[in-house]
Formats: sequence, structure tokens, C-alpha cells
Amino acid sequence: MKKYTLALLIFSSLTLFADTMDLYKKCAGCHGENGELSALDQSKIITAQEQNLTIKELTAYKNGELNQYGLGNIMKLQLSAISDEEIVELADYIASFKVVKTNEVNISP
Repeated sequence: MKKYTLALLIFSSLTLFADTMDLYKKCAGCHGENGELSALDQSKIITAQEQNLTIKELTAYKNGELNQYGLGNIMKLQLSAISDEEIVELADYIASFKVVKTNEVNISP
């Protein structure tokens, strides 16, 4: 019975993760696959952003209470069909992104 319960829990977690990845695809167009892009070259990078901050900001965008970087209307539209529960899932997913550091060196001629 314990093995069955554990398998069900793992399957449920994987299904939820896959659903959240699908949800994030709407975000990835502007923010990048791992939140590494500045949306429309105007917003901050959201990679590994703290979950509570993401929940607060996404909820405010959804309710039309936030207009950072002049992107409030776009964000409100994107979030219009997303539930509060899905906002929490997205925030958790975004918080899981890892910051990748590079050793790029820019050499000016």
C-alpha cells in the first residue's frame, strides 16, 4: 500500500509540474525559457525570483493594480485566464529556475 501511495504521489507531482510548464510557455515568449530575458527589453529578469514576490506581483498585474515598466496591460491580459492557484504554481516554478553565471569577457577594439 505504501508503494502505491508513493507512486501516486510522484505521478501527481510530475503531472502538476508538466501542467505548470505548459502554463509557463505563455510567459516564456517574453521572459525566456528560464526567466533569463528582460521582457520586451523593459522588465527585470525573473530567474529565481522569490516566490512570494512573484505571487504578489502577478496577482497585482491580474487585478490591474500594477503597471511596472508600462507592461501592466499586457500582463493583465496574459493573466486573465489564470487562477490564483495557478499563480502560486507559476511562482513556485519561477523560483526553481537556476541563475547561470557566465565568464564572458567583452573586449572592445
